[in-house]
Amino acid sequence: QLQFVESGGGLVQPGGSLRLSCSASGAPLGASAIGWFRQAPGKGREEVSCINIRTNFANFAYSVKGRFTFSRDNAENTVYLQMNNLKPEDTAVYYCVAVRASDGFCTYRTLPTAKWGQGTQVTVAS
Repeated sequence: QLQFVESGGGLVQPGGSLRLSCSASGAPLGASAIGWFRQAPGKGREEVSCINIRTNFANFAYSVKGRFTFSRDNAENTVYLQMNNLKPEDTAVYYCVAVRASDGFCTYRTLPTAKWGQGTQVTVAS
């Protein structure tokens, strides 16, 4: 099974930034695409971003487009979600999970072998 570890969450003021990390504890990620999802209290899971790590294609939800970007550290087998200009509505638990890649792009469909991790809490509040 493919399970990743999320980290980097925390409490930040509106307008602040955080960088979330997604790794397989030092091992290769083992997936062609990574999806970021979030779940706020009392709400369903929301798609945030997906990244094809072979082609660097990335998709971002409308609610975060222009504020979130991704980067990667091949040596560390880590993908990062850079979150800028954070808003209170970004408050949620964030998860990264292996998703299906398609023709160099990415989807939000999780792989059959993907397992959800514990997530990392992001709280945006003054």
